[in-house]
Amino acid sequence: MSAALDAILAARRLRRILAPLGPDAPADVAAGYALQRELAEALGEWPPAGFKIGATARRMQDYLGLAEPAAAFVPAASCNPSPHVAAFADFLAPGVECEIAVRLAADLPPGPCDPARAGAAVGQVMSAIEIVERRYGDLQELGTPTLIADQVFHASGVLGQPVAELRGLDLAGMRGQILVDGLPRGEGRGADLLGHPLAALAWLAASPAAAVFGGLRAGQVVWLGSVTAPIWLEGPCSVEVEFEGLPPARLRLA
Repeated sequence: MSAALDAILAARRLRRILAPLGPDAPADVAAGYALQRELAEALGEWPPAGFKIGATARRMQDYLGLAEPAAAFVPAASCNPSPHVAAFADFLAPGVECEIAVRLAADLPPGPCDPARAGAAVGQVMSAIEIVERRYGDLQELGTPTLIADQVFHASGVLGQPVAELRGLDLAGMRGQILVDGLPRGEGRGADLLGHPLAALAWLAASPAAAVFGGLRAGQVVWLGSVTAPIWLEGPCSVEVEFEGLPPARLRLA
């Protein structure tokens, strides 16, 4: 096991902030994704249950200081159907995000992809919540490759009831909002995700993450990105994500 992988696993086991990895840090984005694959294999998540895309919205790239989106594998334990209950204390400084997710009905091999080809591989679409953790200090000091290696804030997720008929859905135009304890905390539209949610899926298929993980596979779930900034939580609460035309995703952190 590499020293960098050992440090990531130790930080999770001890529930502490991941410190910069110093000379053991991955040198570039490609090395970050390679280390992320090592993490997936170490956790027994190969092939992964799905993926998440971070910073598909411009506001999220600005928030995280990224020049483009970043992706991470998602473990099976993150694919929780709505409504879902979890313990607030099980997470390190948790937050929630307002997302659209899809389940693939066909493989998408790694390499160049366009929204039409990506859309043809989609079998279901759903509202989704991503649970993230504020488990880093100074992101500039940590470095983007290490952020990628550590799954880009990912902690868990919740999936709303899926809709299989996409033809009647305006994925780009649909409005989504996130509520915490019944109060609206943010909103956006599908077009905030690289102009169209299927453009985000096409980006993932052509990304270094897909190359490292051998492409996207039928049955995998993809969180396409948040249309809002993360909502950082202070304690136990209820969370709901609603997108027009889709059943909501609901989470209770007890």
